[in-house]
Amino acid sequence: MSKFPKDFLWGGATAANQYEGAYNVDGKGLSVQDVTPKGGVPAPGKSSPVITEEPTPDNLKLEGIDFYHRYKEDIALFAEMGFKVYRTSIAWTRIFPNGDEEKPNEAGLQFYDDLFDELAKYGIEPLVTLSHYETPLHLARQYNGWANRDLIGFYERYVRTVFTRYKDKVKYWLTFNEVNSVLHAPFMSGGIATPPEELSQQDLYQAVHHELVASALATKIGHQINPDFKIGCMVLAMPAYPMTPKPEDVLAARLFENQNYLFSDLHARGKYPNYIKRFFKENDINIQFAPGDEELLAEHTVDFISFSYYMSVVQAHDPENYATGAGNILGGISNPYLESSEWGWQVDPVGLRLVLNAFYDRYQLPLFIVENGLGAKDVLVDGANGPTVEDDYRIDYLKQHLQQVGEALEDGVELWGYTTWGCIDLVSASTAEMSKRYGFIYVDRNDDGTGSLARYKKKSFAWYKEVIATNGESLYQD
Repeated sequence: MSKFPKDFLWGGATAANQYEGAYNVDGKGLSVQDVTPKGGVPAPGKSSPVITEEPTPDNLKLEGIDFYHRYKEDIALFAEMGFKVYRTSIAWTRIFPNGDEEKPNEAGLQFYDDLFDELAKYGIEPLVTLSHYETPLHLARQYNGWANRDLIGFYERYVRTVFTRYKDKVKYWLTFNEVNSVLHAPFMSGGIATPPEELSQQDLYQAVHHELVASALATKIGHQINPDFKIGCMVLAMPAYPMTPKPEDVLAARLFENQNYLFSDLHARGKYPNYIKRFFKENDINIQFAPGDEELLAEHTVDFISFSYYMSVVQAHDPENYATGAGNILGGISNPYLESSEWGWQVDPVGLRLVLNAFYDRYQLPLFIVENGLGAKDVLVDGANGPTVEDDYRIDYLKQHLQQVGEALEDGVELWGYTTWGCIDLVSASTAEMSKRYGFIYVDRNDDGTGSLARYKKKSFAWYKEVIATNGESLYQD
């Protein structure tokens, strides 16, 4: 008997800026992604990423994998795997090219109508992220992104437009992707044009406040337009282990995790927690509340918590005495008990069970894993049925993580679904390259932009199809 509930939502996840392409087609405007061609995410504590004045030919995200013109082909492949749900994002700049227009772009709206209709043909539920690292470039340059409160009004107009348009086609919504990442990648995540090394904590946390208010407002609007909407937040989850049992190390791990809990606490509990109030006081941060902010946050909390999970970190009160985890997104110390991926991301399946239990114990709200997967340098080889990738390493990674998900379900966690990240190969958000592949479907495109864009099924394609068909039972078979 499966550990997964019978109505469990199995599927995959993508983002418009990493796979749609067609960056200047049908009236689409520029987003922050279109001017960050190389190394879009600086390492923690490092200076600004490369930001160009205009899109350049070496920006792989401009073409992506051309999903914009090939979505029917790709959705048919997702359906062949048996997807119950498909997570994607709406590119804000397809709907409002600059972000501050009064009226939306009809061609952009029609594209997503067609996309959702295609999913409906196969009985696949869309799970839609409203803002997935895709702030309109005009809002970044003219307003300094979410550091400016004006973005709340622009975002309100955008979400009201798409909620109304797709109220009968989309049930599951996420307000912001990895909303807590704005602390570490303010331009990519929050459209904040101020270089990170010049950005004050006051301005950064004020931007956080604006996003959280906007998220609550979106939740309010969505429930008014369709009471059946399920609206969730989305955070980057990363459990922190103390380097030793020394109390100071345990405290360091707790304080690190509080950076992430701040965002889910505000979304789920509707008020600023005391630990962050102390942090604000000690760092001379004074959040400016507009009339109604406090009530909006309190009254319009989310229906569920969703998150990405890729790795755990280790913390210590004296981190300079330990080796840094080179691939860890948010810094931290290398864990000597874990192996690492080709990009230095430490692999920790048990950490996923810990995250699931921690979130559920804290909020008693349904959860949704909307990103999890392994980035690897896949090699296309000749197979019995044509070109393929023998990605047993990906199968092993996902199997170990999903077995831990099963353990969390046995622990009593309420989990609605699981979508693997990059179910079809796409351009990496953190490294802006194609060679860091996550998908069950290989896309013939290289880091230099060459390739036919042809699609090929990897070995993991059939494996995940079997997982879905058996509702997870195959995870426990040799």
